[in-house]
Amino acid sequence: MSVWTKDIIGPGIAQTLDGLFRERVRRTPDGLAYRFFDRGTSQWRDLAWSDVGREVGRWQAVLGQEGLHPGDRVALALRNSPEWVIFDQAALGLGLVTVPLYVDDRPDNVAHILKDSGARLLLVQDAAAWRRLAPHLVEAAALQRVLLLSDGRSGEGTSSDERVAELSQRLPEEPQPLAARDGDPEALASIVYTSGTTGRPKGVMLSHRNISSVAQAATQVIDIYREDVFLSFLPLSHMLERTGGYYLPLITGSTVAFSRSVQQLAEDLEQVRPTALIAVPRIFERFYARIQQQLEKGGSLRRRLFQATVDVGWRRFEVQQRRAGWSPALLLWPLLRRLVAEKVLARMGGRLRIAVSGGAALPAPVARLFVGLGLPVLQGYGLTETSPVVSVNSFHFNDPASVGPALPGIELRLGEDSELLVRGPGVMQGYWGDEQATRQVLTPDRWLHTGDKVALREGRIYITGRLKDILVLSNGENVPPVDMEVAITLDDLFDQAMVVGEGRAFLSAVLVLNAEEWGKLAEKLGLDPAAPESLEDPRVISAAQNRVDRQVRGFPGYAKVRRLILSTEAWTVDNGLLTPTMKVRRSRVVERFQERIDRVYEEGPTRARRRVA
Repeated sequence: MSVWTKDIIGPGIAQTLDGLFRERVRRTPDGLAYRFFDRGTSQWRDLAWSDVGREVGRWQAVLGQEGLHPGDRVALALRNSPEWVIFDQAALGLGLVTVPLYVDDRPDNVAHILKDSGARLLLVQDAAAWRRLAPHLVEAAALQRVLLLSDGRSGEGTSSDERVAELSQRLPEEPQPLAARDGDPEALASIVYTSGTTGRPKGVMLSHRNISSVAQAATQVIDIYREDVFLSFLPLSHMLERTGGYYLPLITGSTVAFSRSVQQLAEDLEQVRPTALIAVPRIFERFYARIQQQLEKGGSLRRRLFQATVDVGWRRFEVQQRRAGWSPALLLWPLLRRLVAEKVLARMGGRLRIAVSGGAALPAPVARLFVGLGLPVLQGYGLTETSPVVSVNSFHFNDPASVGPALPGIELRLGEDSELLVRGPGVMQGYWGDEQATRQVLTPDRWLHTGDKVALREGRIYITGRLKDILVLSNGENVPPVDMEVAITLDDLFDQAMVVGEGRAFLSAVLVLNAEEWGKLAEKLGLDPAAPESLEDPRVISAAQNRVDRQVRGFPGYAKVRRLILSTEAWTVDNGLLTPTMKVRRSRVVERFQERIDRVYEEGPTRARRRVA
């Protein structure tokens, strides 16, 4: 590659998030800031930093008309876009506190957040989005203004609610200067609501320093250049994307391209050709599954060639990490890279040099495949409460089995039952309006209880389980269900999985079948995939059980799944079975399938499975 340049705004130059933005606009006004897909012209469009700066000034003029004061909360529910950044910076530059919302969250959940935070202003995508929310906002008394990003040309109109206005009608035509202020880095910048798997979400209070310290620390671990291009597709309401895919590129002067949707991610990767990607394991798992499907369709020679590429690539990686010695097989790498690896990675744009996975554990087979192809995925770890990154691997010291060492400035220690405790500048101020919950996780000397069980070896974090996610069988054996669920969903037939068995004699699993793969299996067995009774056919149960057994064969004998409950209804945010961050609401899934779960335990681990549905 050509010579790339570093242009990092250090922590001593800008003390606040809006200060970082103003410095970036001043420093590289003509630099490429953002790319987005213009649906009107069906083309990708570019925005320079100066363009974004002018827009932020115009939006600040709108916010300035609302009688808001520093510390007031303003909420936004937008898809990833330049407008998300513009609103955030306009608010931060006026000393306001942003409250990000998930666009796909349930209306009643959004209503709770707006009421709990006391948000005075809300920006939503369009009139349709407002109509879904409006009936649920009776108790959000503090909400005085709702701005619609859409200009109403869809014919939907705005609303008879006098609080509602279209943003485009309020924006001044002329450019406006950016608000300049000497902000307090310890001041509250954002309240980010954690989408808990049980109960109502809690508002995590993060200061300017909390967030910026983590983004700054990341630049000391991973080299980021102005020429880097990030592809943003995880919701910006998620702190992993917000810190790593928005504030970090702001510090480094890199470009961010906004993906059209997760469904169009593969196409956007090929069109944008990013150099950096921040994702959750499920994204890499989907690419892994797609590759496995294509290999199954090919001949044995093709499969052997692919496996040889991964094996040699992995050995090359281990040699680079000084964990293995040189092998003559490495002489084959230039040929295998050209014949296999480069062609596979071309489907991800062909230019990726940074791929970070966080939010959950990346399955070992998935990590091995991508690393073997020459894409060294860096696993990291964190929580919303830590802004969010605690640790991450680096290119020079990358152990895919770990989530890396702590970022500079972050302290780690083990608490009771091997729980990880974290202290550092990124640890939250507390939970909004909930001192009791704050005291439960944050000690007086500011050590945060993460709830994760870990092992610390040579300064690296190895996740071993969740304190609250362990199933205890009636024989006293402890089972980590998440690890098993990840293993099961590596099989193409299963889109979603949840292992159950707390206090029971054996484990069962509730499984959501992949529509395409289920259709193939049903056709092969001469069954109607749309008929509920097809899921009760003994041949289906047997086929599914064999595939589950194959996926969990590496687990101890007591951790075998003995019974299955099959379904074709996906778990979604809308039906309340997933959080907005795609975590399974375990208690709600149990409630949904309680009758069937009880039935399989009444029948025992080996009785006829015709009742499974």
